[in-house]
Amino acid sequence: MELRVEPVPAALKMPDKSEGREGELTEEEYESLPASASPATHMTAGAVAGVLEHAVMFPVDSVKTRMQSLQPDPKARYQSVYQGLSRIIRTEGIMRPMRGIGITMAGAGPAHALYFAGYEKLKWKLSNIIHPGSNSHIANGIAGSIATLLHDAVMNPVEVVKQRMQMYNSPYKGAWDCIQTVRRTEGVAAFYRSYTTQLTMNIPFQAMHFISYEFMQEQLNPRRQYQPHTHIISGAVAGAVAAAVTTPLDVCKTLLNTQENVALTSINISGHLSGMANAFRTVYQIGGVPAFFKGMQARIIYQMPSTAISWSVYEFFKYFLTKRKNEKSGTSI
Repeated sequence: MELRVEPVPAALKMPDKSEGREGELTEEEYESLPASASPATHMTAGAVAGVLEHAVMFPVDSVKTRMQSLQPDPKARYQSVYQGLSRIIRTEGIMRPMRGIGITMAGAGPAHALYFAGYEKLKWKLSNIIHPGSNSHIANGIAGSIATLLHDAVMNPVEVVKQRMQMYNSPYKGAWDCIQTVRRTEGVAAFYRSYTTQLTMNIPFQAMHFISYEFMQEQLNPRRQYQPHTHIISGAVAGAVAAAVTTPLDVCKTLLNTQENVALTSINISGHLSGMANAFRTVYQIGGVPAFFKGMQARIIYQMPSTAISWSVYEFFKYFLTKRKNEKSGTSI
């Protein structure tokens, strides 16, 4: 007697988590992109994400820079981001909040391209060492911290020029005039005067950023599929947490970049301020502990949407490029 095994009807089959729904990338397919895509792919996605992130939120960044001033002009004292933007536009012109955006765009593209390409390359190499065959949060944090070195090497001179142009009554005619004036009067080293402070701020910022983002993704999107709303929410939360924690360092960085004459003169400092330790001491002498948190509201308001934009754009490119790769190879998704 022959035993026949009837196939199980498709409707009764248990769904395989690795298959995903029609038109949806599986976790393995989506997360495999960084290991197989070329550095050019990550650099392109990172550059676009960086430019959009800075461009959209630049007016808020301008207000944040002014709010972090330790001895602001009475005409440039703002109680909120909205009040600051309104007053700047009303008294200085509608384009004033955008002053310095040109050089910021020129630097953000290559800086973020290097950052994301370096991050993805290091993340997978370190993951294979720490937890072979799986993604490691520890590896993500280390990779992000190392990639910050590349990012800040490009962006630190840009930040110096941008923030000097953003300040109230900025004496510079444009970015090139600012670059030439700083080089002539303070030397080339002035463009990297805040580099150690920038790294001291950005390394913990990126650590908190990635830890928060990965944690939120585990809660909202455990299968790690392309779900735009989860990337936006996770990015916003990660940006807010990281921004709040690192605001004191950002205040010190702004002081080193702008070298506010009024603030330095008020405590009898002549010449140029340099070094993170000196910046911390100066901020405390001028305003005490509260001075370290100047502009926190503006910084959080800036970072939440900018980080959400950066992650959502980057994750979209991962999804789009993965889908295109699978379609070319004939893989059904």
